[in-house]
Amino acid sequence: MVKIAHIINPVKVKESSDLYNAQPITFKSMIDAKKYVVSENKIILYTTQFDEDKGIIPSDFKILSNLTRSILDLNTKLKGKKLPFIKDIFEKFNEVEDVDFLIYTNVDIALMPYFYSVVFEYIHAGHDAIIINRRRLNKHYSSPNELQFMYADLGKSHPGFDCFIFKKELLSQFVLGNICVGIPFLEATLVHNLVSFAKNPLFVTDKHLTFHIGMEVMPKIYKPYYFHNRVEFFKNIYPKLKPFFTLQKFPYAALPIYKRAIKWMLNPSIFTLNYIDLERKNIFEKTKTVLNEIRWRILQR
Repeated sequence: MVKIAHIINPVKVKESSDLYNAQPITFKSMIDAKKYVVSENKIILYTTQFDEDKGIIPSDFKILSNLTRSILDLNTKLKGKKLPFIKDIFEKFNEVEDVDFLIYTNVDIALMPYFYSVVFEYIHAGHDAIIINRRRLNKHYSSPNELQFMYADLGKSHPGFDCFIFKKELLSQFVLGNICVGIPFLEATLVHNLVSFAKNPLFVTDKHLTFHIGMEVMPKIYKPYYFHNRVEFFKNIYPKLKPFFTLQKFPYAALPIYKRAIKWMLNPSIFTLNYIDLERKNIFEKTKTVLNEIRWRILQR
């Protein structure tokens, strides 16, 4: 039996925040998706949070220990949102025992009822990491009571990655630095860690498995937070992961080279210069293989 721990990071917000309506929808969708699975004990829903946020968490979730620091403690130049580090959230998985796979989703990402059932199928097919793209739904949805209509709404596609499923043993290899959640480069950090250390990652870009209320593609950028994550990623994370990159583990690897190039360059979570470097290495290795085969055949004559 495969057991999964799914963690989210709830936050108590004012009514003016998009999360005010989104979080209850997320909570209910996760609870419904767990019930959809025949054997419910395969999935355990967890939260980690700051102490002041505990009051909004439904009883269906197991509450792990509180987060004790935020980006504001590290970078005193920042003013505003008290955002946690993804490293601190993932460390809470150490409080979870007897599970095989871990899931992290942003707290505004809701699940289709059959989400976990499909995830189990991907796991049984041999994938040790699964990254899923969400669908985008119109903002007129505002209540968990409307979930049946959200399930029926196909919505529109989204290019980014915000659902990450991986074998628990991979966690010890991750390089996460001081990346904070809720800001660009979180997705890039997790994607590049998974393609570095997973043996058989799967990118699910065309399935209706998760959704988000709101049609925006690129989030509103809070520049000081954005530049914190950007600098942290390119200075302290990317150089350590780069030696582990292979073209075959990145999304779109199975496409023809021209389609692969276009999609790679348009995706905000992966980077064009990295693609060019990996494609060059890929072409070199293929050419080397062909030339060696010609060499061996000549020698056999």
